[in-house]
Amino acid sequence: MQFAQKNFHKKLLGKVGEKQAEKFLKKQGFKILETNYKNPFGEIDIIAMDGEYTVFIEVKTRLSDAFGAPAEAVDFKKRKKYEKIAQGYLVSTGTFDSSARFDVIEIENGKINHIKDAFSV
Repeated sequence: MQFAQKNFHKKLLGKVGEKQAEKFLKKQGFKILETNYKNPFGEIDIIAMDGEYTVFIEVKTRLSDAFGAPAEAVDFKKRKKYEKIAQGYLVSTGTFDSSARFDVIEIENGKINHIKDAFSV
């Protein structure tokens, strides 16, 4: 029971963070294309357009930095996974030749830090 309750709170915190990030991105002029996009390779939180860039955005929400900065959770293995998700999306939408980038949005105690072009693959 304790594990299920903890997992529920973690998921809820993540959803709240994703909504905050979506609102933030819209204010910055991004056009939201997809939220919680899933394909056989996995899921990415937000896909948006920023000018000519298709942007794949991972949102990391934390209540504290006790386990490190939120963006540190996007390790090499996750980056490779996001690359496959992005490639699948671009192929399925026929936009494979478009410019794309990967951003991370950290939300810690309600403060938003948008890391553009956070990593390359």
